[in-house]
Amino acid sequence: MAYLQIALQVDPAHRVAAAGVYERHKQPFLDTDSAATSEELLVREDVQVLHGFQTVADAKAYLASDLFTRDAVGGLSSMSKAAPEVRVHGTVRPFAKLTVRAALSRATARPATS
Repeated sequence: MAYLQIALQVDPAHRVAAAGVYERHKQPFLDTDSAATSEELLVREDVQVLHGFQTVADAKAYLASDLFTRDAVGGLSSMSKAAPEVRVHGTVRPFAKLTVRAALSRATARPATS
C-alpha cells in the first residue's frame, strides 16, 4: 500500500471551491486508475488530498498522468498560494516489521556465557 499526499496552501475563501475540484476529481480517479484504492480530502490550515495506491510505483506513475496534471492540478492551481507539496509514502507490511524486530533482537542478543 502507498499514499500520495498533496498539500496546498489555499485561501480560506477558496476552500469550498477547492473541495468542489476534489469532488469532481474523486470518482474519475477511482474509476480510471486501476491501482487507486482511495482518495480523501483533509481540510486544516491547508488543504490536503490523500490518494491511496497499491504500490509506490503506482503513486509515482499517477503524478505523470493527464488526470493529475491537467484535471487535478489544473483545477486547483488558480486557488493555491504556492506550489503544492507532494509526498509519496509507502507502508510496511506487518510481517516485515516482525522480521526486522526479530533480526534486531538477534543482533543485539548477548551470547550465553558458561
